[in-house]
Amino acid sequence: MPLYGYHCATCDKDVELLIRASDTPVCPACGGTALERLVSRVAPEGRSKGLITSARAQAAREGHFSHYGRSERPR
Repeated sequence: MPLYGYHCATCDKDVELLIRASDTPVCPACGGTALERLVSRVAPEGRSKGLITSARAQAAREGHFSHYGRSERPR
């Protein structure tokens, strides 16, 4: 099921819901059904050298190697 962003006209809140396209969304805050689907933005790829370096440093601090490639993990 895809994750969709909605704006509730009743309580004026933005929510993200994991819902089938065929189902009617319901606002979790007020229970209203007057929801308008928002346009989603595509997430950037996130492959800049600075992001990778900081993610690897955080993983090393936390004691796991999930951000490393197979060839870079300690044996």
